[in-house]
Amino acid sequence: MQNLPPSTAPPPTTPRSHSARLDDHPDSPCPFPQTQQFLPMAAKGDAKLTPMMQRYMEVKAETPGTLLLFRMGDFYELFYEDAEIAAKILGLTLTSRDKGSSNPVAMAGFPYHALEGYLQKLIRAGHKAAICDQVEDPKTAKGMVRREVTRIVTPGTLTDDALLDPKEHNYLAAVCPRKDRLGLAWLELSTGRFHCLELSRDRQPSKPRRDGTPNPYEVDLGTLLLDELVRIRPAECLVPEDALGDPAIARLFELDGTLVTERAPWCFSDKQTHSALLEHFQTKTLEGFDVDEKATAAITAAGALLEYVRETQRSSLGHISRLEPYRRGAAMLIDETTRRSLELTHTQREGRRDGSLLDVLDETVTPMGARMLSDWLAAPLTDPVAIDRRLDAVAELADDPLLMQQVREQLDQAYDLHRLAARVATLRASPRDLGSLARTLALLPKLKAKLAGRSSDLLQTLEARLDLCPEIRSEIEAALVDEPPIATTEGGIIRPGFNSQLDELRDLARGGKKWIAEYQAREIERTGIQSMKVGFNKVFGYYLEVTAANLDKVPPEYTRKQTLKNQERFVTPELKEYEEKVLRAEEQSTALEQELFGRLRENVSAECQRLQQTAEVLAQIDVLASLALLAVNHRYCRPVIVEQPTLDIRDGRHPVLDRLQPSGEFVPNDVILGPKISDADDTPEPEGEEGNETTDEEYRLPTDASIVALITGPNMAGKSTYIRQAALLTIMAQIGSFVPASSATIGIVDRVFARVGASDELGKGQSTFMVEMTETARILNAATHRSLVILDEIGRGTSTYDGISLAWAITEFLHDEVRCRTLFATHYHELTELPTTLKHVVNWNVAVHEQEGDVIFLHKIVPGAADKSYGIHVARLAGVPGEVILRAGVILETLEADHQDAEGKTTIPARKKRSSNERQLSLFGPENHPLLDEIKGLNLDSMTPLEAMQELHRLRQQLNR
Repeated sequence: MQNLPPSTAPPPTTPRSHSARLDDHPDSPCPFPQTQQFLPMAAKGDAKLTPMMQRYMEVKAETPGTLLLFRMGDFYELFYEDAEIAAKILGLTLTSRDKGSSNPVAMAGFPYHALEGYLQKLIRAGHKAAICDQVEDPKTAKGMVRREVTRIVTPGTLTDDALLDPKEHNYLAAVCPRKDRLGLAWLELSTGRFHCLELSRDRQPSKPRRDGTPNPYEVDLGTLLLDELVRIRPAECLVPEDALGDPAIARLFELDGTLVTERAPWCFSDKQTHSALLEHFQTKTLEGFDVDEKATAAITAAGALLEYVRETQRSSLGHISRLEPYRRGAAMLIDETTRRSLELTHTQREGRRDGSLLDVLDETVTPMGARMLSDWLAAPLTDPVAIDRRLDAVAELADDPLLMQQVREQLDQAYDLHRLAARVATLRASPRDLGSLARTLALLPKLKAKLAGRSSDLLQTLEARLDLCPEIRSEIEAALVDEPPIATTEGGIIRPGFNSQLDELRDLARGGKKWIAEYQAREIERTGIQSMKVGFNKVFGYYLEVTAANLDKVPPEYTRKQTLKNQERFVTPELKEYEEKVLRAEEQSTALEQELFGRLRENVSAECQRLQQTAEVLAQIDVLASLALLAVNHRYCRPVIVEQPTLDIRDGRHPVLDRLQPSGEFVPNDVILGPKISDADDTPEPEGEEGNETTDEEYRLPTDASIVALITGPNMAGKSTYIRQAALLTIMAQIGSFVPASSATIGIVDRVFARVGASDELGKGQSTFMVEMTETARILNAATHRSLVILDEIGRGTSTYDGISLAWAITEFLHDEVRCRTLFATHYHELTELPTTLKHVVNWNVAVHEQEGDVIFLHKIVPGAADKSYGIHVARLAGVPGEVILRAGVILETLEADHQDAEGKTTIPARKKRSSNERQLSLFGPENHPLLDEIKGLNLDSMTPLEAMQELHRLRQQLNR
């Protein structure tokens, strides 16, 4: 490219992430192109740039949107605005070049060996960094040392352990919008895992009504996209910059901790991206990876992502060996609201791993096992056969504590083989990385022997797939020293005896003790100077030392180099020649050692896919052993997985709270919903037409089955904990884990929905109630008879009548239309009348014990409806002033006395207006009202509770006119 004129400055680094512009040439791959040039303050006037700074300017123009780390000797330097930004983030001293100039150039730097630590801080601050290294030896360079960008580090392209959380994935994602479709691809560069998915309105139809009429509810692609991205949690996401106005793409900015990187639209060219994938995988079609070639949006997203990685990494990507399509139907679907509400992998309030379900389940001993457990929890299985395979393996390990302990002890010594293999494949593995890889492979024979002959199908499969890679291990162990260094420049990498030429050069470089001894003996014999010695120092190199008493015996070919008090030092042509050989040997030894290591690394890289498979097997074994340990240590039971949509959990415990509370303090509870499953009744759910899975329309619910549980009781009694507990135990069972209960029979759940808590979406102009209704609408339209729905206080964000009416109608719809397992915690005691008209609804409440005016929450779920709410008691516990508590008690007694009808049932009062000086408790004034006759004429005995509520609502509207 053309050199920049001396009067130009590097483009400023801005927070917006642009990596390709609209006006770049569309026929070239997406580079980090030259952008508009800006005049630097330091270059005003007649300032001239040195050749080195000219090169800096060129590289900076090639890498816009990054902080450029420019290698100069033993330091990485930053200049101009980059230096100012980095100095603040890294705590560096900001200095300047050309201090005598009226516009000195700002600069800051740090030692090259501290790169990883400083990179970590820059990336965590949301920046990208371009690493410009010296790519030739300064000693042999003619003129200025050549410098090139060796990689661009972004939040989504991290591979070094120092920059990564060992237990967390670090995904780079790409989204490609098309008409009525969205393509999504995600890649973990540190392991090579590469997936794609196409979201389509055509493939996500709204469920028709039970009467066959169409459902007008339209699936929101942006919501579906957000569901997936919350599951994946990408560190960086690529989007076409002309798609930022797309409502679905706009949802990306709701993600916490994800850098959105804009790319030129032509970087998402269908043809170009498809060709990039075929070229990388060396195939003529993607169908061999089971990728549907018609899923063009998904393929384009994957190709755009791969091109971005090529640009930033500038190295081999051999570890990216396959593109795996993600099948949404093969896993339990959990939307982003539910995932956050249940705190599956991170807490809702702080976004931390600590305190989540993943945190308490994780007993893994390897980083790759911890990441796989997170994967399992993010996408629970829906195939009962696959679930039982996992459960069988967990059970076998749990039943043999010695085996479980031995397996975990072996795994505990293993390194992160997945990420090691990736660094080997990208040719960035250090000598120490290869040493760690060999030590991990050395553990496998014993581990394989422990797993041999096991009865569970999954353990047998894993044992068979556990590739010991003996030739890889042998080659590494033969070549490397036992404790190899981190950097190849340190030397001492290759084991003595591995290469005879290297051994000779090393011996020579170390001074060749044998040659020196022989030369010294030869000169003593020739000259007769018995005290002569060969010595060395850094000033003169090698020399012959002769005492003053023997100077008369010194041969004429000796050249005097130094005179001391009692001796003199000489050199000879033969000794100088040897010295030059020694100095050359040091350089040759270092070069040969690096060449041998590079060859070794390439040989290991060729076996990357085998290493990846072994890493996958080790991760699965680690997760299974972790779940087994959990089951043994915390009294978990094996769940029975059935096809029928039942939920029968006895003495269930909340998996997180049970661990956080002292042992035995958590109160266990039963959950019994859906058809009863006896030991003899182990047949699968009846199939639908043509042998397909039963549809919602074909499903027939047994008459004695309860599918909707209304749970009433005071705040703080444990209603929300209870309903969440049911969802968490279901998810645990479907990942193949034992569950905290005395017994559990769980019918396959296709989706879990959680509408709990309340929050405003002010950024989107949505109130608490609007958010609540939007989430509820999705549940009602997307749930099937195989789903599990948990609802907490629906309708609180509106008036009492509206809230009760909506909660009532929602319950009816779930009962009549959806017929799914539902747990509904509510304060609307009016809903407890529903079991009288809906045969599959049941009332449960949280038991409370009253004693001498105090209320004790027993946290036990019992049959029946709650008769009191105890809200005032909870207010007292919360610290509400005593006078308010007393006043509230008086008002409550008045209200309860005022609104009891002849049958002793509480009715719904009209909403009252209070003046500043009186409490108006009566519905009408003392004079007769024209509506009184109408009210007297109502036949309440013939009305359903809902009809009565509707009539009251009509009367209220007339009163307000």
